[in-house]
Amino acid sequence: MSTLLTALATAGPLAAGWSVHTVWLRRSLRSARRDPLTGLRTRDGFTRRANVLLKDPRAVVVLADVDHFKQINDQHGHAAGDALLKATADRLAHYVGRDGVAGRLGGDEFAAVVIDTHGTIGDLLAVLARPADGMDPAVRTTVSLGWVGAADHPGEDLSGLLRRADEAMYAAKQARAGVRRAGLGRLLATWSGRRAGRRGTALAGPRDAA
Repeated sequence: MSTLLTALATAGPLAAGWSVHTVWLRRSLRSARRDPLTGLRTRDGFTRRANVLLKDPRAVVVLADVDHFKQINDQHGHAAGDALLKATADRLAHYVGRDGVAGRLGGDEFAAVVIDTHGTIGDLLAVLARPADGMDPAVRTTVSLGWVGAADHPGEDLSGLLRRADEAMYAAKQARAGVRRAGLGRLLATWSGRRAGRRGTALAGPRDAA
């Protein structure tokens, strides 16, 4: 009996220590899948969740990026650029809600998968074009959007749908006549839900907008 009690007494601290370590590992993994600036999922975390959501025929894949981002950093400083990224991320996350997922792929490029139950994906344009609180009035830019419905391209995986959304986003960048201004806001938005014949990149890395 004494041997058993001794063994249990020895194992107790080890078990407790392992439990603490397991909790720490889980928290570290969650942190690694979150972008420290915006709080959105990073590429890996986004991909995992997006692949699950794409099983829903109502899923829509969205790409968005902040135009002229490098110039903003160069002219107004990185704090201004960070503020624009944070504002864009907050609005995208708010629109996506708990039923979808939003992620920062890198730099000024964001991706999302939205469960478009009511066919109102176009409302995202107005969400991104709301006034940005606390923004320096001298900082003005646009956000370009492109999206594609998963049901319109059955059998395509996330990479293929992101490529199509990237093509649509590029079309939005070329269609400045369609820019919609947001009241007193400093963020503008252009959009396109069509394929524009541009060769995109699957899960493309960050790039500066043209």
